[in-house]
Amino acid sequence: ILGTCVYNASGPRTGSSAALAKIAESAAGAILTKSATLVSQTGNPQPRTWHSPDDKASMNSEGLPNSGIDYYIDETTISETLEGCPNGSRKPYMVSISGKTLDDNLEMMDRISKVEDKIACVELNLACPNVIGKPIIAYDFEQMRTILKTIKAKKYPFVLGLKLPPYLDSKNLQEAASIINEYSSMVRYVVCINTIGNALAVDDVSEAPFIASNNGLAGLSGSAVKYTALANVRQMRQQLKQDIDVVGVGGIETGADVFNMLLCGASAVQVGTCHWKEGPKCFDRICDELKIIMNEKGYTGVKDVIGKLKPWSKEGAAKSRAAKKSAGASVGAVSAYVARDREMDASRVLNIVLVAVLAILVGERFGVFSDLL
Repeated sequence: ILGTCVYNASGPRTGSSAALAKIAESAAGAILTKSATLVSQTGNPQPRTWHSPDDKASMNSEGLPNSGIDYYIDETTISETLEGCPNGSRKPYMVSISGKTLDDNLEMMDRISKVEDKIACVELNLACPNVIGKPIIAYDFEQMRTILKTIKAKKYPFVLGLKLPPYLDSKNLQEAASIINEYSSMVRYVVCINTIGNALAVDDVSEAPFIASNNGLAGLSGSAVKYTALANVRQMRQQLKQDIDVVGVGGIETGADVFNMLLCGASAVQVGTCHWKEGPKCFDRICDELKIIMNEKGYTGVKDVIGKLKPWSKEGAAKSRAAKKSAGASVGAVSAYVARDREMDASRVLNIVLVAVLAILVGERFGVFSDLL
């Protein structure tokens, strides 16, 4: 159970207990670790991240740098992380795993099951596009089914979620959902979406990619992916059995973005790139913005919003246009006031300068400054 429906995505600022403790200290409803591998690894060569100048897109080809599963399930790491929770509270501590092989994932799950009383849930990453030479597992449906079948046979005691890639074809999304539905007794939630793979940013000065590894190819994130994320969340919610929750992630920067995700069917929302750029204070701001929206619309809780996206209608479109027109008029009035105020300030400065020049000229004419020269 989350204190708020907003928490961090696995990835940025999640690699150490010190970083995780800062998330715990914020308004985030839970703490999710970096995606762990069986042993620690440094990831791809630098530079492996990039932000667009207009701040609308980010890319990374990190290659899962992390401290290894033993670090993230160690009692000291968990304790140091939860020390950040305010007023002695305890937020859910979640572990993300992304093994290079099925055997690696099973070994990590075996280790987690021994300390499962300290772990709120496990997020199995089937979506990473940045491990060179490794395909995205959740695009290979037979492999995905085999993995889930094998994990189910192990009868692990912990709550299991799946991190999914973006599905750009509805038929592929439906097939993925169908497979997940076969294991609804085990899979409690899915996370949509991971970064959009195979993105490339080119530096026109150096005439080379901004990112060094993998021929410059990277995962796209930030506000540019929000609309793909919304579509995946919406369709997954429609395709999955109701006892499987959907967690939305991708392009979340404001309370309004969270509200959009909730309307599309997300039960909770993760924040990744914004957390990367702004730090854990983003959770406080986003949660405050969401509360304002909920209050203005008369909603008393998140459950009142989840999955309540309305169909398009002429009445709704007219209401939206009227609201934008009203907001534009308010902004215009404020802008006009500011412009007039600036004009008045400029006029005052000009008058002062003219008076000063006049005073100097008069002083020189009558020798007022002669004793000073």
